[in-house]
Amino acid sequence: MYFKELAPAQLKLTVKYPANPLSSPFNRHSVARKGTGPGTASDPNGRFDPGTNTTQGPGGSLGPRPGGSLGPHPGGNFGPHPGGRLGAHPGENLGPHPERSLGPHPAGNFGPHPGGRLSPRAGGSLGTSPSPNGSPATSTDPEPGSAIKVTTLRFSGSGRVRGPVRDAGTGCRVRDFAAFKEGGVAKVVRGICTIDLKVRHAVAAGAVGVVIVNDREGDLRGGLSGPRAHVPVVGVRKQDGDLRGYAEIVTSTLSERRVTRNLIVQTPQGRTDEVIMVGAHLDSVQEGPGINDNGSGSAAVLELALRMRQFRPDRAVRFVWWGAEELGLLGSKHYVGNLSQQERENIGLYLNLDMIASPNSIYGIFDGDDSDRVGEGPGPRGSDEIERTFQAFYDSRGLPHTGVDFTGRSDYGPFIEAGIPAGGVFTGADAQKTAEQAAQFGGIPGKPLDPCYHLACDTIKNIHLVALDVNADAIAHAVAAYAFQDR
Repeated sequence: MYFKELAPAQLKLTVKYPANPLSSPFNRHSVARKGTGPGTASDPNGRFDPGTNTTQGPGGSLGPRPGGSLGPHPGGNFGPHPGGRLGAHPGENLGPHPERSLGPHPAGNFGPHPGGRLSPRAGGSLGTSPSPNGSPATSTDPEPGSAIKVTTLRFSGSGRVRGPVRDAGTGCRVRDFAAFKEGGVAKVVRGICTIDLKVRHAVAAGAVGVVIVNDREGDLRGGLSGPRAHVPVVGVRKQDGDLRGYAEIVTSTLSERRVTRNLIVQTPQGRTDEVIMVGAHLDSVQEGPGINDNGSGSAAVLELALRMRQFRPDRAVRFVWWGAEELGLLGSKHYVGNLSQQERENIGLYLNLDMIASPNSIYGIFDGDDSDRVGEGPGPRGSDEIERTFQAFYDSRGLPHTGVDFTGRSDYGPFIEAGIPAGGVFTGADAQKTAEQAAQFGGIPGKPLDPCYHLACDTIKNIHLVALDVNADAIAHAVAAYAFQDR
């Protein structure tokens, strides 16, 4: 599936909203629940019906549906006007102060009074009244409050929704939404489980939108594995996670089926029952040109393939440039998933290059034996030997190196799931460089290993040339070690 963000997402906290958020005409996300509740029906003329007991009157003003009234039952703040228009219930006022009352207009419309009250105005329409904190608000289109920096998550639905913010913790369990009310905006924290699971639970509980708060510094990026949710799904930074009151979310996205391709080249020489595979993803995110992620890895694989034309390896070497890695490892998943059992057994190992020239880089080697005891476990049998092969290369250059966890976030993931030994090198993405890493590798502590990760600034200027040269040599060393010796 193809996904594209058509316009930047917006998230605003607002002061005042309708008592029932489902009645807001703004809750029209990409797949509305047609005819199943408030805010989904239209009148015979095709105009949007913002609630179950109202319809649009002449000229677009809000009037009562025949046989119904707007507002609570008798004794509430509003009652029916004898003429069929909206008027104040006897003895009751609208607004924080008695002097800010709502009065009827003979034409059924309301306009602002010079004294600050909502009062009749000839030919007018519904105006604004100061809210308790002094900012203007109306019952259908309140003046927005503070805007929050937000990112659209991959495969988010498209639409504009409003509702009260409901905190659901991590959102990983159904009981996290036990107190959730339909029509709310779910706020969940990143981590523990997948974004897919969080969104699935939120939508099942009736959320009209989902806000995911980052559990670390920086912008939250990533998304769902496919277009399974049809509500807006956005991410906010950790420091902006204290969202309260009502929220308005606007997203504009496109999800559709498209064709992507892998490019595969293999040496004509060498035995094919223990093929050495080396690969890198060729695509980038839409936000940037992707010169480090992953032009660096793709270029290294291409250079190695060009150099291999001069040699006759004992084992065949298969070079692959994967498509659609950024959309969920689509190219490598399709490739591995369509291999026969015999074809899988004929792959001796897979070496992955994804971001090998980060500006604030480390020399990372995938921890094939899980000796670091961090995150996921070891790779399939043989992955430990691949790790030692890379370690020997850096040691021979007198260079420091460190283990990197098999998180499954790159194209080696489908291979280790299939039991194929894997390894590779990695210079870092959005994680911040620690003081220990700065002492070991140099660079700036407290700054991202790649400050332009998934951003427009990932250009040719975002390349650490020394790291690129060293890691290209490292992968050539590993390929030579396995392709030219009968181990």
